[in-house]
Amino acid sequence: MSNFEQQKEKFRSRDGFIAALDQSGGSTPKALKLYGLPETAWKNEAEMFDLVHAMRARIITSPAFNGDRILAAILFEMTMERDIEGRPTADYLWQMKQVVPILKVDKGLADEAHGVQLMKPMPDLDQLLVRAKAKGIFGTKMRSVIKQADKAGIAAVVDQQFEVARQIIKAGLVPIIEPEVDIKCPDKAGAEALLKAALAAGLDKLPEGQLVMLKLTIPEQDDLYADFIKHPRVLKVVALSGGYSREEANKRLARQHGMVASFSRALTEGLTAQQSDAEFNAALDAAIESIFQASKT
Repeated sequence: MSNFEQQKEKFRSRDGFIAALDQSGGSTPKALKLYGLPETAWKNEAEMFDLVHAMRARIITSPAFNGDRILAAILFEMTMERDIEGRPTADYLWQMKQVVPILKVDKGLADEAHGVQLMKPMPDLDQLLVRAKAKGIFGTKMRSVIKQADKAGIAAVVDQQFEVARQIIKAGLVPIIEPEVDIKCPDKAGAEALLKAALAAGLDKLPEGQLVMLKLTIPEQDDLYADFIKHPRVLKVVALSGGYSREEANKRLARQHGMVASFSRALTEGLTAQQSDAEFNAALDAAIESIFQASKT
């Protein structure tokens, strides 16, 4: 069985969650600040990315971080291009940790229109997908944001997500479609109902045998996305933490049957550069265990 088939089987048969380690240029300073490194800790962007790679490498190499509880990790493009302990990051994740490597491919968000933010254009996506496939990446992730319960805006988000997803499937990878509903959306439940209808229509148009994953904000109505969890074109439905604290995100997630976490800030909450390795590993282990348990429902 190829690595790709083994990884697909892991998603189908194993408990666990996705670690989102894909902060990009815009969100990196905030991630480093939460990690105890203020902006005075680096002189330029290159040093900033060195520091965030060191943070990610510390997480990934920790004994607490392995395939027993973690299905996959989402990487930033620059992380995919770097090494961990002398191995390319994606190779290290799968060969040393049995964690499936996934790549964030979007280039950030366009300005808001119709209550949503579409993804910026990705003119180099085909070349990036060829590189990702060669490096052993299993799938991709791309994020849009929904801020209002606007039917036309939500339809535009879903149409764009599926258009890019088809391009990714053609390259032999499994796309994670991520239309995030902002937790501050004034009619979050209304936006989620519109999103569910649009996603259902998009999934039903996918040819037989094509697979996507869905990364969605934890919904106001429990088990709203239960139909997608059983859908033959959906490999996994995962939840983003969306700015909720880890405790709140876990509590909400535990009420969604079959939905698993794909947390970023909620995963690294409480980890700092100043901790000893023993303290860091213990804090990470506790975070992973709490998210794993919330994902098992």
